Amino acid sequence: MRPRVKALNPAGKKHKFGKAWMHEHVSDHWVQEAQKRGYRSRAAFKLIELAGKDRLFRPGMTVVDLGAAPGSWCQVLRERLGPAARIVAVDLLPMDPIAGVIFVRGDVNDPATLQAVDAALAGRKADLVLCDVAPNMSGVESADQARSVHVGEMALEFAAKWLQPGSDLVVKAFQGEGFTGLKDAVQAQFDKAYVRKPKASRDRSREIFLVGKGFRPSAQDA
Repeated sequence: MRPRVKALNPAGKKHKFGKAWMHEHVSDHWVQEAQKRGYRSRAAFKLIELAGKDRLFRPGMTVVDLGAAPGSWCQVLRERLGPAARIVAVDLLPMDPIAGVIFVRGDVNDPATLQAVDAALAGRKADLVLCDVAPNMSGVESADQARSVHVGEMALEFAAKWLQPGSDLVVKAFQGEGFTGLKDAVQAQFDKAYVRKPKASRDRSREIFLVGKGFRPSAQDA
């Protein structure tokens, strides 16, 4: 089964945020820094920290960013990787254009989307696959945790098909049931696997990131 990247917010749906949440958001250090530096969201600083800690970036690399909208990670990639880099962004949601980034709108479970990704890569394999996707939340913790693990598994499956040997993966995950199994699956396909909690990730959030370094394709991935 091919991986499916689901939109974080289905088109047309609106969140109802309380005043306390909104106050916290607008006064958040990372939100303010993102606004100052022109990033589309505070998530940019998560990738910057991960890349620095685990040496994810080098000039001219090829990167696929799954669940890319609104595009802050692509902004970081564009400014850090240089003009020779090939950056392919994929999401079900629309994303405002970023110079030097190829955007594919679609579901990576759809063959047409995979064909578009293949065309965008122009015969290259990826040096890095990123996935900052969170599943659609139901409010039922056990169900939401299962969805988050499923998203991580699908991102890993996508990476196994599109990464070249020795390359890297970053995938969002959430602490809870099933996380250990997901981490073990990453460890099985990479030389090293790390669990990271960037400073820009809110303390109360169960959000963490799995970083796989040194992809080892299996015979079925070849």
